[in-house]
Amino acid sequence: MNYSINDVAVRFKLSVHTIRFYDKKGLLPFVLRNQKGNRVFTESDLNMIQTICCLKDTGMPIRDIKKYIDLCMKGTETIALRNELLNKHKKEILKQIDMLKDNLSLLNLKIEAYESSNAVEIITERLKKAAEEKRISNLK
Repeated sequence: MNYSINDVAVRFKLSVHTIRFYDKKGLLPFVLRNQKGNRVFTESDLNMIQTICCLKDTGMPIRDIKKYIDLCMKGTETIALRNELLNKHKKEILKQIDMLKDNLSLLNLKIEAYESSNAVEIITERLKKAAEEKRISNLK
C-alpha cells in the first residue's frame, strides 16, 4: 500500500512542512515520487520514518540521523556502524534519564514541602539560612 505525504503527516503527528524539511535535509532518500512528482510512501518508508521520529524525539541531531540513514542506504555492510551509532545515542539518553530522575526527586521534595502543614516555616527557615550564608560570604 502507498501513502501520501498527508497520510504520513497524520500518522506520525508531523506537519507536511516537517516531512519536506526532513526530505530537504537528506533524511528521506528512500522515498520515491510518482509521475506528478509527489512523494509516495510505502510501508517500509513508514518504518524508517518511525525510526527517524524516534531518534529526533530522543534528541539525536539531524546530522547524526542523516548519518544513520546514509549508513542504512549502503546496506548490510554498515550494520556494525549503525549499531555503534545507536549505542552511543542510547548512552546519551540514559544520562538524560538519570538527570531527569534526579531533577524529579528534587521537584518531589519541593512539592512535598509546599504541601506539608508547616510549609511556611520550612521555607522561612531556608530563606533565613540562605541569607545568612550570603552575608557571611560577602564578609570574606
